[in-house]
Amino acid sequence: MTEILKKLSEETTADAGTKHPVNMLTNIIRYSSELMTDILFPRRCPVCGDIVLPKGSLICPGCMAKLSWVRRPVCKKCGKEVADGTIEYCYDCTRHKRTFDYGLSLINYDDTASRSMARIKYNNRREYLDFYSEAMVRKMGKRIQSMNGDVLVPVPVHPSRRRERGFNQAEELAVRLSGPLGIPVNTAILKRERKTAPQKSLDSSGRLKNLEQAFSASALPPGIKNIILVDDIYTTGSTVEACTRVLRKAGAENVYFVTIFIGHG
Repeated sequence: MTEILKKLSEETTADAGTKHPVNMLTNIIRYSSELMTDILFPRRCPVCGDIVLPKGSLICPGCMAKLSWVRRPVCKKCGKEVADGTIEYCYDCTRHKRTFDYGLSLINYDDTASRSMARIKYNNRREYLDFYSEAMVRKMGKRIQSMNGDVLVPVPVHPSRRRERGFNQAEELAVRLSGPLGIPVNTAILKRERKTAPQKSLDSSGRLKNLEQAFSASALPPGIKNIILVDDIYTTGSTVEACTRVLRKAGAENVYFVTIFIGHG
């Protein structure tokens, strides 16, 4: 609040010196609006949920260390951490066929990540995605761009679930990644055709079977061959695999994925 008032005072003084009353009024309206937004809807930390200080930050400085950032070496296929550099593929990727090319994830999915993601999904804390998308661009941006994706395709949720939540978190993430990465978002290619049973109680093979026929993909538009799937969490890989299979049938030559969180192998 103090920063906004100080900035308002400085710009108003500058405008006064150049005799632009319209500019002065515009500044007053703009910064008054910012002040009210800051008071009524202060930004909250995606980890602890408290108001973020200093103002302008996207996360509490102390909360950065509470996140389990993915560190190399990682599986060459799904991007999960592996024990040492002599291991090429994680346990899951040696046991199950993967038709996607490879994927990248930012943070290991532990209790801290689970609480943060739950607030996004069930408490409409979409603003938390501002931090996660910024971190993905900063830490993985060059590697994502090296995939040479023609489009970012968010993993769709069933229409009933979207109505219930009011949004699709994967689509919200994709939109935030699109500008900084220079890759457009396409939400028309991949669709969720039917609602599936809860995945949590199923193993990998059960999850993939549960997802069969759940997704459909339209014929890819001209010029689109390389697709980057965007989702919030990668666990067993069943969702990404199911999406990849229908995208390849629709004409995709390469399918990659990026997620915020990834489960342990």
